[in-house]
Amino acid sequence: MEDIFFSIGVMVILATIAAYLGRLFKQPMIPAYIIAGIILGPIFGIITNSNVIATLSEIGIAFLLFIAGLELDIRKLKEVGLVSTIGGFVQVLSLFAAGFLVAILVGFGRLESIYLGIIVALSSTMVVIKILSDRKQIDTLHGKIIIGFLIIQDFVAIFALSIFKSIDSFTYTFLLISLLKAAVLIGMIFILARFIVPAVFKTAAKSREMLFLMAITFLFLSSIFFQWIGEIIIYLLSLFNVPLSPALITALKPGFSIAIGAFAAGVGLASLPFNFQIIGQVKPLRDFFSTIFFVSLGLKLTFGSFESIFIPFIILLVIIVLLKPFVVASLVSFFGYMRRTSLTTGISLGQISEFSLILVAQGLLMGHISDNLFTLTILLAIFSISLTSYIMKYDNEIFAKISPYIRSFDRIAEQNLLDYLPKKRGFEVIICGYSRIGFSIGKTVKKLKKNTLIVDFNPDTIRKLRTEKINCIYGDIGNREVLERLDFKHAKLIISTVPTFHDNELLISTVKRENKKTSVIVTANQIEEALTLYRRGADYVILPHFLGGKHVSTIIEDSDKNLKKLLTHRLTHIEELRERKSLGHEHPRH
Repeated sequence: MEDIFFSIGVMVILATIAAYLGRLFKQPMIPAYIIAGIILGPIFGIITNSNVIATLSEIGIAFLLFIAGLELDIRKLKEVGLVSTIGGFVQVLSLFAAGFLVAILVGFGRLESIYLGIIVALSSTMVVIKILSDRKQIDTLHGKIIIGFLIIQDFVAIFALSIFKSIDSFTYTFLLISLLKAAVLIGMIFILARFIVPAVFKTAAKSREMLFLMAITFLFLSSIFFQWIGEIIIYLLSLFNVPLSPALITALKPGFSIAIGAFAAGVGLASLPFNFQIIGQVKPLRDFFSTIFFVSLGLKLTFGSFESIFIPFIILLVIIVLLKPFVVASLVSFFGYMRRTSLTTGISLGQISEFSLILVAQGLLMGHISDNLFTLTILLAIFSISLTSYIMKYDNEIFAKISPYIRSFDRIAEQNLLDYLPKKRGFEVIICGYSRIGFSIGKTVKKLKKNTLIVDFNPDTIRKLRTEKINCIYGDIGNREVLERLDFKHAKLIISTVPTFHDNELLISTVKRENKKTSVIVTANQIEEALTLYRRGADYVILPHFLGGKHVSTIIEDSDKNLKKLLTHRLTHIEELRERKSLGHEHPRH
């Protein structure tokens, strides 16, 4: 007990110091945690208890995936279902093939090469969801596509974990039984989430403490059922004296990882009306155990065999960090999304998965893989996750640098949407970004009978606008070519609801260079960014969160003078919300 307390204490203390220093120098937190682990383990050997490390990191993965499941509403992925499903499977297959072939060529055996193929193909749900959540990008277009890809990868990971657990006795019967067990568990979660959980949690929600305990209970129950599903089925069958052959028992016995059970529990609770309350209460536990997990990555590192795996490490790291993002970006582009969305989706998936770590840990215990492959996987995890943290932090800067060289990612057929515009242009108002804020602005401009053009980089939005015969262009205002094809000389007002700082800088400079009299309204998320945009020449900068407060203040003033106006505001707002819902709009979670 003292050993566990000491280990946790030292890990948290050093992780906090490393994170604090990282924050001072404006660096991502994840590499700081990993470095803390390297200092505690391989360098000074302060923590060597592998059982403690393994247990804590597994709990960390479980809590992170539980939160990931809670934040995931599969119904919201319908608009990106095609690219996520087909693109996700093609990406997994292509990267598996690349990883497998490279492993064979550098001297690994067939079974180890299969392991490496899966390791290379999968990306980290835990890391990517955490970064997207921290940056408030879960509900963005690229965020939805990324989550869609990750869901497909998670299903593949679940399948791989169950197969490899009993690969020595693998048969088609075993495969069929594994799929049936998974179907039974998913069915149980669905039934509970649909018919039982809402009623139970409705009562529990009256107390914050009870709601928290109920959520954690559901997490543990789900994880236990997933882990022991085989044993439970065998026990139930034995109660009814069903004859079971040794081969059937062997096929039935294996269960699933507790991390998979935790993820399923989160998905089961995601549709509850108070899932945000649950997320808020569980997040401190997630943050604590995720810190432990990242520190444990550094603790597991060993330097002894590095020379023998150096060449495979370099080749595989290049495939993970460069080839995988390129494949994903190409697939997303193929489905009609512009280069910014394609590139952002691609670079976000340039790391290996936490499931890969579970997979190799399981493989090492079962004698499927060598210590060298285990060390190689740990190194790939450390470097790819650390690089992802930096790449995602500076994704806008990276896009600005390489955008001219990736023009092929923009589909020619989709760019020709300009041909659907009337021959007589001369638009008075140009709105860049149509969902949420842009939707409301568009309605107001329409009432004023202004000749308006909409610019948006979501092909689904453009298709809807075309159906409604609204002037529109499929394009990204961060793309100089798109801006050059727009006619700013006759425009009186340009409105950008896109909160990307560099895109708005480029828009302001382009518009003011062509027509200094044109008014430019842009959007920002930070006060400092807003002040900088004013200095660059913006006529007005929208700060959405402050704008909401200002709008409420106006409503209060109106209601103070005339109570009927509050009712009018209410009815108008309900009508607008219903219209937005029918169009598939969602309010951001944060």
